[in-house]
Amino acid sequence: MLAISVLRERIATFEAPADPNAVVPIVVGGGISINDLRKNLRDLNEHMDRECSSSEARYGMVLDASLITGIDPPPEVESALAAINTAHNMVSSDVSLAQATADQRIEQSKRAAEIETLKAQAEVQPLVSLASQLVDLKATGEGALRAYVRNVRLGLFGNAQQAVLETKR
Repeated sequence: MLAISVLRERIATFEAPADPNAVVPIVVGGGISINDLRKNLRDLNEHMDRECSSSEARYGMVLDASLITGIDPPPEVESALAAINTAHNMVSSDVSLAQATADQRIEQSKRAAEIETLKAQAEVQPLVSLASQLVDLKATGEGALRAYVRNVRLGLFGNAQQAVLETKR
């Protein structure tokens, strides 16, 4: 009975190390979760060994520590624990799925932006090339530029099915 009291005292004063990925706890008594106790069985066993080794001096009798291999929740909270763990797993799954979807959309947006940038560059390139050629033609003389413009107009008129001409009055 004394060993049970020592164990109860340790559980009552137990403080688990901070865990940022901790599952929503089922709290026992004064704020200790069953999950924390389960994760830290080794610490509990070591504490029981230390307490039992000093039991003769403290209680006048030798206590023999037992190995704690598992801690089960009280029956009245077992189904609640299962429901909470299930809900937590579902939420974690939904969050992971949402994150994956968001990451996928970000990548798709990046690719779409790259494609549109490449399309714009492809449309600009012929215009830049034409501007460079026109500058070169203009440098060779006014007649060369006028001849080029006349030849381009003739080509356009040759391909057109209809032409509207402006008449001077």
